[in-house]
Amino acid sequence: MMTYLIAWFVLAYGFTNIMVYGSIFAGMRKRIELIGNSHIPGIAPIFSFISGILSCMMCCSTWVGFFLGLFIFSPSYYFLGASPFVSWFFDGLMASGAVWAINSVIEWFEENRPAK
Repeated sequence: MMTYLIAWFVLAYGFTNIMVYGSIFAGMRKRIELIGNSHIPGIAPIFSFISGILSCMMCCSTWVGFFLGLFIFSPSYYFLGASPFVSWFFDGLMASGAVWAINSVIEWFEENRPAK
């Protein structure tokens, strides 16, 4: 049972990491940012919001958690017994916290690498 939760956290981290830092989405992120910086009424604010989400591990992981909770597996429903109608919301919060923790540990190790 705990392996499901750990696998879900790693899946959320991997998905978020690819969306925020992955080169495969670099072109898409750049285009979204350009449209967000344009002054097209009604469209620019939406793309600016999406660009902000795609530049932040904590923000993006919240939305990844919503997606994973709705379509893949809902730890909030399965482990905590949350209502199926709101469990996706708690999955987003859980994914954000888990991804933040994993990312913080990885960043700490990256900053404290021994010099060659």
